[in-house]
Amino acid sequence: MMRSLFSGVTGLKTHQTKMDVIGNNIANVNTVGFKNSSVTFSELMYQTTQNASGANAATGRAGVNAKQIGLGVTNGAINTNITTSGASQTTGNPFDIQITGDSFFIVSDGANNYFTRAGAFYVDGVGNLAMTSNGFTVMGWKEDPMAPGYIKKDTVQALTITSPENMQSEPEATTQAYMTGIMDKNTKSLSTTGQIVNLSFYDNLGYSYVAKFAFKDQDANNGIYSMKLDDIVYEDNTGATAHVTPLPAIDGAGGTTIYVKYDVATGAYLGWDTTPPAAAPAHGPTEAFTMDFDQTSLPAFKDVAVDMKNTTMYDNNGTSTIAAKAGNPDGQYAGRKVGTMSGVAVQTDGKIYASYDNGTTKLLGQIAVANFPNPSGLEKIGENLYQTTMNSGLFDGIGIDVTSDGIGKMQTGVLEMSNVDLSAEFTEMITTQRGFQANSRIITVSDSLLEELTNLKR
Repeated sequence: MMRSLFSGVTGLKTHQTKMDVIGNNIANVNTVGFKNSSVTFSELMYQTTQNASGANAATGRAGVNAKQIGLGVTNGAINTNITTSGASQTTGNPFDIQITGDSFFIVSDGANNYFTRAGAFYVDGVGNLAMTSNGFTVMGWKEDPMAPGYIKKDTVQALTITSPENMQSEPEATTQAYMTGIMDKNTKSLSTTGQIVNLSFYDNLGYSYVAKFAFKDQDANNGIYSMKLDDIVYEDNTGATAHVTPLPAIDGAGGTTIYVKYDVATGAYLGWDTTPPAAAPAHGPTEAFTMDFDQTSLPAFKDVAVDMKNTTMYDNNGTSTIAAKAGNPDGQYAGRKVGTMSGVAVQTDGKIYASYDNGTTKLLGQIAVANFPNPSGLEKIGENLYQTTMNSGLFDGIGIDVTSDGIGKMQTGVLEMSNVDLSAEFTEMITTQRGFQANSRIITVSDSLLEELTNLKR
């Protein structure tokens, strides 16, 4: 009777523990990144009242099994269901990030690293990416200072998004340009004021200028035109038009005029020369002419190579359409003004890029993640955080790329919700309640038996 009494007590305790776990699961049904736990029961010790005996071949007597009386139940394990992902909730916030796969974000309180699946982040007052719930900084890797555009995978550190140096993109001088369009020999301006072509470009401080080229009919019937750099203008601090002096040489020897030639039979561009060419020009169509700036008086300017090979001398009803554009046809080397950060985006591999209003982007860093041999062995410490234990495996301080296993990735504007299944929890609640009731009956009946025993003296 006493054994059954205490067995019932152990049953009540274990079922109460299971109900505590179920209650915690249900309470966190809407907690971002929460992983539900489950309880498994284990038999307690047994009291052996008779040992087992073997069969006796001589007497023909069979063996007898041991006689054992169980002494109750205990909690065998409380397991965290790490590997099952929760549902995805779309938020539209670019700093809400969900991980697919079994990886964990790495966060720090400044002294220790912790791990979480809750990707609700924000940018704090000093520009660091941090958790919204507790302000722990999100850890990762920064750009390699020796190799811009590439990440240096080293010991994880806080990721700074809106530092002063990240808020602006440096300007860049124009170093290439090209002209396209038609030089129609019947264009009236070719024989009078000249066909004016404007080229907008930048110096290395981000200031904008306009170079004005004038094309004139030199010998149109032979496809020869003079091209003179008339002026380079800009707007000064009063809003008035100012002029760049001295003008750059465009022939490599100090002149401001070259001569371009087209094939009168095909209209194809043949090249340019420093003197009116009688036959083929000295410089073929693949060689651009260069505006060579005087670096002594104009140190902020870079020489600009201008390619004309995509121009033609076709009949266009007396209208020339020659136009100039900075950069090459692929959009490179066009130069740019100073840029102000206009947005931040996180890619699927965790790389963070800033975009600027001058059309450029900059790599700010990469969010690192951690994987563990036994993620269920991590210890929950509250606030959606885990820490390592001897059974989870240790963190090496560096972490990995989330896409390194070919499965995981990051999704922005999405949060991973709790993986609690309410239907399963309510079912477990019913069976736990019935188990608790049954064990309470064991105690009640055992007490009745003890009462009968004490009544024997009456």
